[in-house]
Amino acid sequence: MVQTSFPKDKIRVLLLEKIHPEADAVFAQERFSVARVDRALTGDELVRAASGERVDGLREVSGSHAVGSGASGGGPVHIVGIRSASQLRGADLARLPRLLAVGCFCIGTNQVDLRSANLAGVPVFNSPFCNTRSVAELTVAEVIALQRGLLTKSSQMHRGQWDKSASGSHEVRGRTLGIVGYGRIGSQVSILAEALGMRVVYFDVAPVLPLGNARACRTLEELLSQSDVVSLHVPATKATQNLVSSRLIGLMKPGALLINNARGSVVDLGALAEALKSGKVGGAALDVFPDEPSSNDEVFRSPVCGLDNVILTPHIAGSTVEAQQAIAADVSGKLVRYINNGSTTGAVNVPQVELPEQWAEGPEGETHDGAGTRIRRHRILNFHKNVPGVLSKMNSVISAMGANIAAEYLQTNAEVGYVVLDVDPTDAEPIMAQLKQIPETIRVRMLW
Repeated sequence: MVQTSFPKDKIRVLLLEKIHPEADAVFAQERFSVARVDRALTGDELVRAASGERVDGLREVSGSHAVGSGASGGGPVHIVGIRSASQLRGADLARLPRLLAVGCFCIGTNQVDLRSANLAGVPVFNSPFCNTRSVAELTVAEVIALQRGLLTKSSQMHRGQWDKSASGSHEVRGRTLGIVGYGRIGSQVSILAEALGMRVVYFDVAPVLPLGNARACRTLEELLSQSDVVSLHVPATKATQNLVSSRLIGLMKPGALLINNARGSVVDLGALAEALKSGKVGGAALDVFPDEPSSNDEVFRSPVCGLDNVILTPHIAGSTVEAQQAIAADVSGKLVRYINNGSTTGAVNVPQVELPEQWAEGPEGETHDGAGTRIRRHRILNFHKNVPGVLSKMNSVISAMGANIAAEYLQTNAEVGYVVLDVDPTDAEPIMAQLKQIPETIRVRMLW
């Protein structure tokens, strides 16, 4: 077993919101300690749990605190894993100095203050691709269900009403599907819809090559005017806030259908409710909402509740067993690699640096110490403010100490730089101590 600079069994992970247990297996293989809370946490409660304090529902599932710990914490955590309901704000991050990384076990990252995490040298990782198929499949299923009025028919049957009629029921073949946002999910929806015989048009703010026979629209208005079904697949940004407003709804074909499996902030639900009541919109399927309950115990309310031909699902478009398992493996793997190796590949907020392993070998396979054993060089991970003069200060420190730098890696973004130094074991400790004294330093960590 390789000795490391910080014992792996001292690395603590807090997982929230019933993240798939595949993550436990990945962390357990690395001997990390894992605690869980099966609900969303925000603000003071999240900070208390991440600080190792007692919160309701906290349980240790692996590591030295796993047996007999009850609801008490086992010390500050180094990794927090969340899904879409928890909120990690800048003020929360400032109270968690031991936090090294955050994992968003989902596609979106808008539940984390990414800028504050960047300025604190805390990488945030997500899984942007693993549940795309699940979302695409649900979208296509909703297209069929809405075109056939299945929800209304089912509700009538449950009330004892037998309404055997083809009125308002249509095949999807030959209908036009308008996809807003032609990314990885939107393009998969496009392929599946074409296989059903639908005509597909799409609009995206970036130039995107069509798949199959899909055709790009020059404007969103052009798409709305010709689509029998409009499906939204855009991120939550200022530009998409209430994107589907009363104005744009007015441009839709009479009786057209609307599907939102993207972000709750994209649709003005008040305007949509009025359009559904008037018949301007013939039906809708919504999986995401501006305000969502943080647990299954909270009551859900929305202006569209109780309306005919409206399919409501509790943010589960990507929640298949297959998708959640893949996401858990993907995000936990990225987190493990960052903790063990320093690589930030896949992080959404800090500079991305892909790093090799630390093993030091000489010419023709000779080991660094010449004694027949492989040695890990010391690796210094340095987040610093990206301002003029910082690298000069760092190089002055290294030069003054006459250190042997075996490798150096550097990437920056607008506000933060991330430099990684592989140095001989005898050089690392004093270099790290000096780098900490540079005023622009945000965070320094050493691996060996």
